[in-house]
Amino acid sequence: MSEMRVERAAIVVGANGAIGNAMLERFERDTSLDKVFAISRTARRSSAAVSASNSKVIWLESDASENSIGKVCKHIKQHGCALTHIVIATGKLHDEAKSVAPEKRIDSLAYDSLAEVFSINTFLPMLWLSKFAGLLNRNQKTVISVLSARVGSIADNQLGGWYTYRGSKAALNMMLKTLAIEFQRRYPLVKLIAFHPGTTNSKLSEPFQANVPPEKLFTPEFVAQQLWTLMNSAPVDGQLSYQDWQHQDIAW
Repeated sequence: MSEMRVERAAIVVGANGAIGNAMLERFERDTSLDKVFAISRTARRSSAAVSASNSKVIWLESDASENSIGKVCKHIKQHGCALTHIVIATGKLHDEAKSVAPEKRIDSLAYDSLAEVFSINTFLPMLWLSKFAGLLNRNQKTVISVLSARVGSIADNQLGGWYTYRGSKAALNMMLKTLAIEFQRRYPLVKLIAFHPGTTNSKLSEPFQANVPPEKLFTPEFVAQQLWTLMNSAPVDGQLSYQDWQHQDIAW
């Protein structure tokens, strides 16, 4: 008697964001996947490019609290799927309602803004990963990609400014590097990627697009295709890769 086939699944955190939604649609078209867990604050898609009735997609709501993250992961575990792809596509650069904006001068730093941006860009992805660790299988290849940014590179910082956003992404990179070292021992078939998508046409970049050449302003669909290709070609080497949309390494 042949063994029952284990279903293969992907997870997208931030599935209603521009890049997250585009990745969700890309995974929907991936015939190697049986299920896609779409996680967002509200269980609805922002695009109708793929039928919302697609039974492959399972929408899960989370308010980003530790309790709700735990409940979402418990629900995913009950499906018994082999997780092959995980994308965390959350992030914050500005928020007019909360007076959050990239700082040009040190005088502009404010505690509330620092706490808000670090919470979303650094703490939240790592909290998700801390819970996802319990869903991984030592014998299953899983590629995990987290949205980072080139401005999180210390070596590449030639312009200054953007203290909070730069710092939150640099901190994220360090924590992902630390996780990669741990996963070398616990889950040797897991590959971690810190991904810089370039300037994507989204709410996050909207106030900063004026000086971006048209050829450098990418659609979410283009970014999703680049990330999907990267995730399917990245070697499982026990290392954290810090790469951009061209699949080029970024200096730490």
